[in-house]
Amino acid sequence: MHPIAPAIRVIHDDDWILVIDKPSGIPSVPALSPFDPPSVCEQLADAWGPLEAAHRLDRDTSGLLILARTTLARRQLGLQFESRLVRKRYRAIVHGVPRCAGGTLHLPLARDFDRPPRWRVDPILGVRAVTRWNVISPATGFATSNQSVIELEPLTGRSHQLRIHLAWMGLPIIGDQLYGPVDHAHRLHLHAEWLAIAHPQDGRPVEFFSHPIFEMQSSTGAKAPPELLPLF
Repeated sequence: MHPIAPAIRVIHDDDWILVIDKPSGIPSVPALSPFDPPSVCEQLADAWGPLEAAHRLDRDTSGLLILARTTLARRQLGLQFESRLVRKRYRAIVHGVPRCAGGTLHLPLARDFDRPPRWRVDPILGVRAVTRWNVISPATGFATSNQSVIELEPLTGRSHQLRIHLAWMGLPIIGDQLYGPVDHAHRLHLHAEWLAIAHPQDGRPVEFFSHPIFEMQSSTGAKAPPELLPLF
């Protein structure tokens, strides 16, 4: 029996694409385990017909996801993603405060076969992974001042890229059970908030935005975070 999945909000729809705001906890593509909830395409099939994800978000990441409604749309969008023509921006709330206002990270990533499904920074065996980042603000209003809001633009699209790059800087994302300390967050605080593509119908530029809504964190009774696991 599948767990109850949160509602999926449709941001945009036309004859070619469906743009959704994927909740955290729902797979972008069919999961391997029968205990996982159905993927977004499976959940939306009755209402929208056959759909195929044009790209992926980690299961625990929320935000904008483009679903192709036709084979031609899927092919054209696939070419855009493969050619790095799609622009994406994410927002995260992290533990810690950066020492500078932003920058660009060039940290190759490789699978961590000793600790699946983790990846790790590996300058020798890793594939190219580049992330542009900048600080939006300290996470004012949260229970602890030792949190920051970070804006991220991945220039490559590797698995867990943003999560690992932030953790490598000593800024693990709140709620990251793979690369961060134990905390009391109910979800990963990473959201795909902006996406710009050429529409597969006629090539016109279109962009979509989804505002992240994260639960306010409380440090009441929280234990001191353990040391982070090594990333390389």
